[in-house]
Amino acid sequence: MRIKINDLGPLRQAEFSMGDMTIICGGNNTGKTYATYALFGFISFWQEAFKIIIVEDYIDILFADGIVYIDLKKYVEHAEEILADSCLKYQMQLPMVFASSADRFKNTKFNIYIDLEDIRLQDSYERRIGSANAERFSITKNEGVAELVVTLLVEEEKLRIPRNVIEEFIGDAIKRIVFGNLFPNHFIASAERTGAAIFRKELNFARNRLLDEMGQGESNLNPMDLLFKVYKDYALPVKRNVDFTRDIENISKDSSFIARQHPDILSDFADIIGGDYTVTRNDELYYVPKGKYVKLSMDESSSAVRSLLDIGFYLRHVVQQGDLLMVDEPELNLHPENQRRIARLFARLVNLGVKVFITTHSDYIIKELNTLIMLNHDKPHLTQIADREGYKLDELISSDKIKVYIAEKALFLLDGNKRRGRYQTLVPADIDPELGIEARSFDETIDTMNRIQEEIVWGE
Repeated sequence: MRIKINDLGPLRQAEFSMGDMTIICGGNNTGKTYATYALFGFISFWQEAFKIIIVEDYIDILFADGIVYIDLKKYVEHAEEILADSCLKYQMQLPMVFASSADRFKNTKFNIYIDLEDIRLQDSYERRIGSANAERFSITKNEGVAELVVTLLVEEEKLRIPRNVIEEFIGDAIKRIVFGNLFPNHFIASAERTGAAIFRKELNFARNRLLDEMGQGESNLNPMDLLFKVYKDYALPVKRNVDFTRDIENISKDSSFIARQHPDILSDFADIIGGDYTVTRNDELYYVPKGKYVKLSMDESSSAVRSLLDIGFYLRHVVQQGDLLMVDEPELNLHPENQRRIARLFARLVNLGVKVFITTHSDYIIKELNTLIMLNHDKPHLTQIADREGYKLDELISSDKIKVYIAEKALFLLDGNKRRGRYQTLVPADIDPELGIEARSFDETIDTMNRIQEEIVWGE
Protein backbone atom coordinates (compact mmCIF):
# COMPACT_ATOMS: atom_id res chain seq x y z
CA MET A 1 0.00 0.00 0.00
CA ARG A 2 1.36 3.39 -1.04
CA ILE A 3 0.30 6.73 0.43
CA LYS A 4 0.84 9.95 -1.50
CA ILE A 5 0.50 13.40 0.09
CA ASN A 6 0.55 16.85 -1.50
CA ASP A 7 0.67 20.18 0.36
CA LEU A 8 0.15 18.90 3.88
CA GLY A 9 1.84 21.02 6.52
CA PRO A 10 5.57 21.22 5.70
CA LEU A 11 5.29 18.34 3.22
CA ARG A 12 5.08 19.72 -0.30
CA GLN A 13 4.90 16.30 -1.88
CA ALA A 14 5.67 12.92 -0.33
CA GLU A 15 5.11 9.21 -0.78
CA PHE A 16 5.60 6.34 1.59
CA SER A 17 4.72 2.67 1.64
CA MET A 18 3.61 0.68 4.65
CA GLY A 19 5.86 -2.09 5.92
CA ASP A 20 5.38 -4.42 8.85
CA MET A 21 7.33 -1.71 10.66
CA THR A 22 7.28 1.80 9.23
CA ILE A 23 9.54 4.54 10.62
CA ILE A 24 9.64 8.25 9.82
CA CYS A 25 12.60 10.12 11.27
CA GLY A 26 14.00 13.60 10.80
CA GLY A 27 14.28 17.01 12.38
CA ASN A 28 11.62 19.04 14.14
CA ASN A 29 8.87 20.61 12.02
CA THR A 30 9.66 18.48 8.99
CA GLY A 31 6.27 16.78 8.56
CA LYS A 32 6.62 13.51 10.48
CA THR A 33 3.56 14.04 12.66
CA TYR A 34 1.55 15.44 9.74
CA ALA A 35 2.05 12.22 7.78
CA THR A 36 1.25 10.10 10.84
CA TYR A 37 -1.92 11.98 11.77
CA ALA A 38 -3.12 11.99 8.16
CA LEU A 39 -2.79 8.21 7.91
CA PHE A 40 -4.42 7.65 11.30
CA GLY A 41 -7.25 9.97 10.33
CA PHE A 42 -7.85 8.16 7.05
CA ILE A 43 -8.06 4.73 8.67
CA SER A 44 -10.47 6.14 11.28
CA PHE A 45 -12.58 7.76 8.55
CA TRP A 46 -12.56 4.56 6.50
CA GLN A 47 -13.70 2.39 9.39
CA GLU A 48 -16.22 4.74 10.97
CA ALA A 49 -17.62 7.08 8.33
CA PHE A 50 -16.97 5.98 4.75
CA LYS A 51 -19.78 3.94 3.22
CA ILE A 52 -19.45 1.49 0.35
CA ILE A 53 -22.41 1.86 -1.98
CA ILE A 54 -24.53 -1.26 -2.34
CA VAL A 55 -26.27 -1.93 -5.65
CA GLU A 56 -30.02 -1.37 -5.24
CA ASP A 57 -30.78 -4.61 -7.07
CA TYR A 58 -29.24 -6.59 -4.22
CA ILE A 59 -31.70 -5.15 -1.72
CA ASP A 60 -34.63 -5.71 -4.10
CA ILE A 61 -33.65 -9.38 -4.45
CA LEU A 62 -33.25 -9.69 -0.68
CA PHE A 63 -36.81 -8.42 -0.05
CA ALA A 64 -38.26 -10.49 -2.89
CA ASP A 65 -36.52 -13.82 -2.20
CA GLY A 66 -35.44 -13.51 1.42
CA ILE A 67 -31.83 -14.14 0.44
CA VAL A 68 -29.22 -12.56 -1.83
CA TYR A 69 -25.75 -13.64 -2.91
CA ILE A 70 -23.20 -10.86 -3.41
CA ASP A 71 -20.09 -11.51 -5.50
CA LEU A 72 -17.15 -10.07 -3.55
CA LYS A 73 -14.87 -10.30 -6.58
CA LYS A 74 -16.69 -7.34 -8.12
CA TYR A 75 -15.69 -5.18 -5.16
CA VAL A 76 -12.09 -6.37 -5.47
CA GLU A 77 -12.11 -5.42 -9.16
CA HIS A 78 -13.38 -1.93 -8.27
CA ALA A 79 -11.16 -1.51 -5.21
CA GLU A 80 -9.09 1.28 -6.78
CA GLU A 81 -12.23 3.28 -7.61
CA ILE A 82 -13.61 2.75 -4.10
CA LEU A 83 -10.35 3.94 -2.55
CA ALA A 84 -10.18 6.98 -4.82
CA ASP A 85 -13.69 7.94 -3.75
CA SER A 86 -12.84 7.47 -0.08
CA CYS A 87 -9.70 9.62 -0.36
CA LEU A 88 -11.63 12.41 -2.07
CA LYS A 89 -14.22 12.43 0.72
CA TYR A 90 -11.54 12.14 3.41
CA GLN A 91 -9.78 15.28 2.20
CA MET A 92 -12.86 17.22 3.33
CA GLN A 93 -12.33 15.86 6.86
CA LEU A 94 -8.72 17.01 7.24
CA PRO A 95 -9.60 20.22 9.14
CA MET A 96 -11.33 18.06 11.77
CA VAL A 97 -8.45 15.56 11.91
CA PHE A 98 -5.91 18.32 12.57
CA ALA A 99 -8.29 20.67 14.43
CA SER A 100 -7.31 23.49 12.11
CA SER A 101 -8.93 25.84 9.61
CA ALA A 102 -10.12 24.59 6.25
CA ASP A 103 -7.90 27.14 4.48
CA ARG A 104 -4.80 25.22 5.54
CA PHE A 105 -5.96 22.19 3.55
CA LYS A 106 -7.54 23.78 0.47
CA ASN A 107 -4.72 22.44 -1.75
CA THR A 108 -4.03 19.23 0.20
CA LYS A 109 -4.34 15.92 -1.55
CA PHE A 110 -4.28 12.53 0.14
CA ASN A 111 -4.29 9.39 -2.00
CA ILE A 112 -3.82 5.69 -1.36
CA TYR A 113 -2.74 3.26 -4.05
CA ILE A 114 -2.76 -0.51 -3.87
CA ASP A 115 -2.02 -3.52 -6.00
CA LEU A 116 -5.06 -5.74 -6.29
CA GLU A 117 -2.79 -8.62 -5.30
CA ASP A 118 -2.48 -6.97 -1.88
CA ILE A 119 -6.15 -7.66 -1.13
CA ARG A 120 -6.75 -10.80 0.90
CA LEU A 121 -10.37 -11.62 1.61
CA GLN A 122 -11.16 -12.37 5.22
CA ASP A 123 -11.55 -16.15 5.56
CA SER A 124 -14.98 -16.12 7.16
CA TYR A 125 -17.49 -13.62 8.46
CA GLU A 126 -20.77 -13.86 10.33
CA ARG A 127 -23.00 -11.19 11.77
CA ARG A 128 -26.61 -11.39 12.91
CA ILE A 129 -28.64 -8.23 13.33
CA GLY A 130 -31.81 -7.91 15.35
CA SER A 131 -33.47 -6.59 18.45
CA ALA A 132 -33.78 -7.95 21.94
CA ASN A 133 -36.76 -10.03 20.83
CA ALA A 134 -35.53 -11.66 17.64
CA GLU A 135 -32.80 -11.69 15.01
CA ARG A 136 -33.87 -9.94 11.81
CA PHE A 137 -31.25 -10.82 9.21
CA SER A 138 -27.77 -12.35 8.92
CA ILE A 139 -24.66 -11.67 6.85
CA THR A 140 -22.21 -14.53 6.33
CA LYS A 141 -19.17 -15.49 4.30
CA ASN A 142 -17.82 -19.01 4.36
CA GLU A 143 -14.15 -19.92 4.19
CA GLY A 144 -12.82 -20.41 0.68
CA VAL A 145 -15.81 -18.71 -0.96
CA ALA A 146 -15.76 -15.19 -2.45
CA GLU A 147 -19.45 -14.69 -1.84
CA LEU A 148 -21.42 -12.80 0.79
CA VAL A 149 -24.79 -14.26 1.75
CA VAL A 150 -27.46 -11.97 3.24
CA THR A 151 -30.52 -13.74 4.62
CA LEU A 152 -33.76 -12.41 6.07
CA LEU A 153 -34.63 -14.31 9.25
CA VAL A 154 -38.15 -12.89 9.53
CA GLU A 155 -40.87 -11.92 7.11
CA GLU A 156 -40.47 -8.53 5.45
CA GLU A 157 -43.37 -6.92 7.31
CA LYS A 158 -41.78 -7.94 10.61
CA LEU A 159 -38.29 -6.78 9.66
CA ARG A 160 -38.72 -3.22 10.99
CA ILE A 161 -35.26 -2.19 9.87
CA PRO A 162 -34.98 0.65 7.32
CA ARG A 163 -33.60 -0.21 3.91
CA ASN A 164 -30.69 2.21 4.26
CA VAL A 165 -29.63 0.60 7.54
CA ILE A 166 -29.49 -2.82 5.87
CA GLU A 167 -27.36 -1.30 3.11
CA GLU A 168 -24.98 0.12 5.73
CA PHE A 169 -24.59 -3.23 7.48
CA ILE A 170 -23.82 -4.96 4.18
CA GLY A 171 -21.37 -2.22 3.17
CA ASP A 172 -19.61 -2.49 6.52
CA ALA A 173 -19.28 -6.25 6.06
CA ILE A 174 -17.76 -5.77 2.60
CA LYS A 175 -15.28 -3.21 3.98
CA ARG A 176 -14.11 -5.64 6.64
CA ILE A 177 -13.93 -8.69 4.38
CA VAL A 178 -12.31 -7.07 1.33
CA PHE A 179 -10.18 -4.31 2.87
CA GLY A 180 -9.65 -5.47 6.45
CA ASN A 181 -6.03 -6.47 5.95
CA LEU A 182 -5.21 -3.06 4.41
CA PHE A 183 -6.94 -0.93 7.05
CA PRO A 184 -6.76 -2.85 10.33
CA ASN A 185 -7.85 -1.92 13.82
CA HIS A 186 -5.48 0.84 14.86
CA PHE A 187 -4.28 2.63 17.96
CA ILE A 188 -2.21 5.77 18.36
CA ALA A 189 -0.04 7.03 21.21
CA SER A 190 0.36 10.73 20.47
CA ALA A 191 3.19 12.92 21.70
CA GLU A 192 0.66 14.49 24.12
CA ARG A 193 0.13 11.20 25.97
CA THR A 194 2.20 12.20 29.02
CA GLY A 195 -0.10 15.11 29.81
CA ALA A 196 -3.17 12.97 29.19
CA ALA A 197 -1.92 10.48 31.79
CA ILE A 198 -1.63 13.18 34.47
CA PHE A 199 -4.91 14.97 33.82
CA ARG A 200 -7.00 12.05 32.57
CA LYS A 201 -9.71 12.55 35.20
CA GLU A 202 -10.01 16.22 34.33
CA LEU A 203 -9.95 15.75 30.56
CA ASN A 204 -13.62 15.08 29.99
CA PHE A 205 -13.73 17.82 27.40
CA ALA A 206 -17.41 17.54 26.54
CA ARG A 207 -18.64 17.35 30.11
CA ASN A 208 -16.58 20.29 31.38
CA ARG A 209 -17.45 22.58 28.48
CA LEU A 210 -21.12 21.63 28.60
CA LEU A 211 -21.33 22.28 32.33
CA ASP A 212 -19.52 25.59 32.05
CA GLU A 213 -21.55 26.96 29.18
CA MET A 214 -24.91 25.55 30.25
CA GLY A 215 -24.28 26.93 33.73
CA GLN A 216 -24.34 30.42 32.30
CA GLY A 217 -28.11 30.13 32.17
CA GLU A 218 -28.72 30.38 28.43
CA SER A 219 -31.84 28.39 27.63
CA ASN A 220 -31.28 28.15 23.87
CA LEU A 221 -27.99 26.24 24.00
CA ASN A 222 -27.82 23.18 21.79
CA PRO A 223 -25.76 20.45 23.53
CA MET A 224 -24.80 18.84 20.21
CA ASP A 225 -23.43 22.16 18.93
CA LEU A 226 -21.34 22.43 22.08
CA LEU A 227 -20.03 18.90 21.71
CA PHE A 228 -18.99 19.58 18.14
CA LYS A 229 -17.33 22.80 19.21
CA VAL A 230 -15.41 21.01 21.97
CA TYR A 231 -14.04 18.13 19.92
CA LYS A 232 -13.15 20.46 17.08
CA ASP A 233 -10.53 22.07 19.31
CA TYR A 234 -8.29 18.99 19.46
CA ALA A 235 -6.60 16.95 16.75
CA LEU A 236 -8.29 13.59 16.29
CA PRO A 237 -5.29 11.48 17.42
CA VAL A 238 -5.00 13.55 20.61
CA LYS A 239 -8.71 13.21 21.31
CA ARG A 240 -8.55 9.43 20.77
CA ASN A 241 -5.51 9.26 23.03
CA VAL A 242 -7.31 11.14 25.79
CA ASP A 243 -10.48 9.07 25.41
CA PHE A 244 -8.44 5.87 25.73
CA THR A 245 -6.63 7.11 28.82
CA ARG A 246 -9.86 8.20 30.47
CA ASP A 247 -11.46 4.80 29.82
CA ILE A 248 -8.62 2.71 31.21
CA GLU A 249 -10.76 1.27 34.01
CA ASN A 250 -13.15 -0.33 31.48
CA ILE A 251 -10.38 -1.26 29.06
CA SER A 252 -8.56 -3.17 31.82
CA LYS A 253 -11.40 -5.71 32.00
CA ASP A 254 -10.36 -7.33 28.70
CA SER A 255 -7.25 -9.31 27.73
CA SER A 256 -5.15 -9.05 24.58
CA PHE A 257 -3.67 -11.99 22.72
CA ILE A 258 -0.31 -10.98 24.19
CA ALA A 259 -1.62 -11.27 27.74
CA ARG A 260 -3.06 -14.69 26.92
CA GLN A 261 -0.29 -16.15 24.77
CA HIS A 262 2.88 -14.09 25.29
CA PRO A 263 3.01 -12.87 28.90
CA ASP A 264 6.81 -12.67 28.72
CA ILE A 265 6.42 -9.55 26.56
CA LEU A 266 4.46 -7.92 29.35
CA SER A 267 7.20 -8.93 31.77
CA ASP A 268 9.76 -7.20 29.56
CA PHE A 269 7.53 -4.13 29.42
CA ALA A 270 7.31 -4.14 33.21
CA ASP A 271 11.13 -4.13 33.33
CA ILE A 272 11.18 -1.06 31.09
CA ILE A 273 8.88 0.94 33.38
CA GLY A 274 10.35 -0.64 36.54
CA GLY A 275 7.03 -1.86 37.87
CA ASP A 276 3.37 -2.38 36.97
CA TYR A 277 0.19 -0.43 36.46
CA THR A 278 -2.78 -1.49 38.53
CA VAL A 279 -6.45 -0.59 38.65
CA THR A 280 -8.15 -0.99 42.03
CA ARG A 281 -11.69 -2.18 42.73
CA ASN A 282 -12.66 1.47 43.07
CA ASP A 283 -11.41 2.10 39.53
CA GLU A 284 -8.37 4.05 40.68
CA LEU A 285 -5.17 3.85 38.66
CA TYR A 286 -1.76 3.45 40.29
CA TYR A 287 1.81 2.62 39.41
CA VAL A 288 3.52 0.07 41.67
CA PRO A 289 7.37 0.11 41.52
CA LYS A 290 9.04 -3.30 41.64
CA GLY A 291 10.08 -4.43 45.10
CA LYS A 292 8.36 -1.54 46.87
CA TYR A 293 5.21 -1.58 48.97
CA VAL A 294 3.90 1.69 47.64
CA LYS A 295 1.30 2.78 45.12
CA LEU A 296 1.91 5.98 43.19
CA SER A 297 -0.68 8.04 41.35
CA MET A 298 0.19 9.19 37.85
CA ASP A 299 1.18 12.68 38.97
CA GLU A 300 3.51 11.08 41.55
CA SER A 301 5.09 8.75 38.98
CA SER A 302 8.00 9.44 36.65
CA SER A 303 7.50 10.96 33.21
CA ALA A 304 8.60 7.65 31.65
CA VAL A 305 5.84 5.79 33.51
CA ARG A 306 3.29 8.31 32.27
CA SER A 307 4.54 8.32 28.68
CA LEU A 308 4.16 4.53 28.41
CA LEU A 309 0.83 4.27 30.25
CA ASP A 310 -1.47 3.96 27.25
CA ILE A 311 0.95 1.68 25.38
CA GLY A 312 1.13 -0.61 28.41
CA PHE A 313 -2.65 -0.91 28.69
CA TYR A 314 -3.00 -1.34 24.94
CA LEU A 315 -0.54 -4.25 24.96
CA ARG A 316 -2.10 -5.96 27.97
CA HIS A 317 -5.79 -5.44 27.23
CA VAL A 318 -6.47 -4.49 23.59
CA VAL A 319 -3.99 -5.47 20.88
CA GLN A 320 -4.76 -8.38 18.57
CA GLN A 321 -2.80 -9.90 15.69
CA GLY A 322 -3.07 -7.83 12.54
CA ASP A 323 -3.60 -4.55 14.42
CA LEU A 324 -1.65 -1.36 13.71
CA LEU A 325 0.15 0.35 16.60
CA MET A 326 1.17 3.97 15.87
CA VAL A 327 3.49 5.80 18.28
CA ASP A 328 4.59 9.40 17.90
CA GLU A 329 8.07 9.65 19.42
CA PRO A 330 8.26 6.45 21.50
CA GLU A 331 11.49 7.72 23.05
CA LEU A 332 9.65 10.39 25.06
CA ASN A 333 11.20 10.65 28.55
CA LEU A 334 13.06 7.34 28.19
CA HIS A 335 16.65 6.71 29.19
CA PRO A 336 18.80 5.54 26.23
CA GLU A 337 18.83 1.98 27.59
CA ASN A 338 15.04 1.90 27.65
CA GLN A 339 14.92 3.40 24.16
CA ARG A 340 16.89 0.38 23.04
CA ARG A 341 14.53 -1.94 24.87
CA ILE A 342 11.42 -0.34 23.37
CA ALA A 343 12.94 -0.92 19.91
CA ARG A 344 13.35 -4.60 20.76
CA LEU A 345 9.76 -4.75 22.02
CA PHE A 346 8.50 -3.29 18.74
CA ALA A 347 10.48 -5.89 16.80
CA ARG A 348 8.84 -8.67 18.83
CA LEU A 349 5.40 -7.24 18.13
CA VAL A 350 6.13 -7.15 14.40
CA ASN A 351 7.28 -10.76 14.49
CA LEU A 352 3.98 -11.66 16.18
CA GLY A 353 1.91 -10.05 13.43
CA VAL A 354 1.29 -6.57 14.87
CA LYS A 355 2.15 -3.75 12.48
CA VAL A 356 4.10 -0.85 14.01
CA PHE A 357 4.31 2.74 12.74
CA ILE A 358 6.53 5.24 14.59
CA THR A 359 8.06 8.66 14.23
CA THR A 360 11.31 9.19 16.06
CA HIS A 361 14.21 11.51 16.84
CA SER A 362 16.05 8.69 18.58
CA ASP A 363 19.38 7.53 17.25
CA TYR A 364 19.29 4.81 19.93
CA ILE A 365 16.10 3.28 18.54
CA ILE A 366 17.45 3.25 14.97
CA LYS A 367 20.82 1.81 16.00
CA GLU A 368 19.16 -0.88 18.11
CA LEU A 369 17.00 -1.88 15.15
CA ASN A 370 20.21 -2.01 13.11
CA THR A 371 21.62 -4.44 15.64
CA LEU A 372 18.50 -6.62 15.42
CA ILE A 373 18.79 -6.64 11.62
CA MET A 374 22.51 -7.41 11.64
CA LEU A 375 22.14 -10.25 14.15
CA ASN A 376 19.37 -11.85 12.10
CA HIS A 377 21.71 -14.13 10.16
CA ASP A 378 22.72 -17.74 10.63
CA LYS A 379 26.39 -17.23 11.47
CA PRO A 380 28.12 -18.76 14.52
CA HIS A 381 29.77 -15.54 15.72
CA LEU A 382 26.45 -13.65 15.49
CA THR A 383 24.75 -16.31 17.58
CA GLN A 384 27.48 -15.98 20.18
CA ILE A 385 27.10 -12.20 20.30
CA ALA A 386 23.31 -12.46 20.62
CA ASP A 387 23.62 -14.97 23.47
CA ARG A 388 26.26 -12.94 25.27
CA GLU A 389 24.34 -9.67 25.02
CA GLY A 390 20.98 -11.18 25.97
CA TYR A 391 19.16 -10.86 22.65
CA LYS A 392 16.23 -13.20 22.15
CA LEU A 393 15.56 -14.98 18.88
CA ASP A 394 12.10 -13.42 18.53
CA GLU A 395 13.61 -9.92 18.81
CA LEU A 396 15.71 -10.31 15.67
CA ILE A 397 14.05 -8.88 12.60
CA SER A 398 14.44 -9.15 8.84
CA SER A 399 15.34 -5.99 6.95
CA ASP A 400 12.53 -6.58 4.45
CA LYS A 401 9.96 -6.05 7.20
CA ILE A 402 11.08 -2.46 7.80
CA LYS A 403 10.57 0.70 5.78
CA VAL A 404 12.28 3.91 6.90
CA TYR A 405 11.73 7.44 5.61
CA ILE A 406 13.66 10.62 6.38
CA ALA A 407 11.69 13.87 6.50
CA GLU A 408 13.96 16.35 4.74
CA LYS A 409 14.28 18.57 1.70
CA ALA A 410 15.17 16.90 -1.57
CA LEU A 411 15.53 17.85 -5.22
CA PHE A 412 12.66 16.57 -7.37
CA LEU A 413 9.98 17.54 -9.87
CA LEU A 414 6.61 18.52 -8.37
CA ASP A 415 3.45 17.17 -10.00
CA GLY A 416 2.54 19.48 -12.86
CA ASN A 417 5.82 21.41 -12.74
CA LYS A 418 8.50 21.42 -15.40
CA ARG A 419 11.37 22.63 -13.21
CA ARG A 420 13.04 20.70 -10.46
CA GLY A 421 13.35 22.26 -7.03
CA ARG A 422 14.15 21.46 -3.41
CA TYR A 423 11.01 20.64 -1.46
CA GLN A 424 10.15 19.08 1.88
CA THR A 425 9.37 15.42 1.40
CA LEU A 426 9.94 11.90 2.76
CA VAL A 427 13.05 10.25 1.38
CA PRO A 428 13.36 6.44 1.63
CA ALA A 429 16.37 5.36 3.66
CA ASP A 430 18.59 2.57 2.43
CA ILE A 431 18.33 -0.61 4.51
CA ASP A 432 21.07 -3.18 4.11
CA PRO A 433 20.50 -6.74 5.41
CA GLU A 434 24.07 -6.78 6.72
CA LEU A 435 24.53 -3.19 7.93
CA GLY A 436 21.03 -2.00 8.78
CA ILE A 437 19.44 1.42 8.28
CA GLU A 438 21.18 4.46 6.87
CA ALA A 439 19.73 7.31 8.97
CA ARG A 440 21.38 10.44 7.64
CA SER A 441 19.41 12.83 9.83
CA PHE A 442 21.16 11.40 12.90
CA ASP A 443 24.54 10.62 11.38
CA GLU A 444 25.17 14.19 10.26
CA THR A 445 24.55 15.55 13.76
CA ILE A 446 26.71 12.88 15.39
CA ASP A 447 29.52 13.45 12.87
CA THR A 448 29.42 17.19 13.58
CA MET A 449 29.64 16.63 17.35
CA ASN A 450 32.52 14.18 16.91
CA ARG A 451 34.38 16.61 14.64
CA ILE A 452 34.05 19.45 17.16
CA GLN A 453 35.23 17.29 20.05
CA GLU A 454 38.18 15.99 18.05
CA GLU A 455 39.21 19.55 17.26
CA ILE A 456 38.90 20.46 20.97
CA VAL A 457 41.11 17.54 22.01
CA TRP A 458 43.63 17.50 19.15
CA GLY A 459 43.41 20.98 17.65
CA GLU A 460 46.33 22.43 19.65
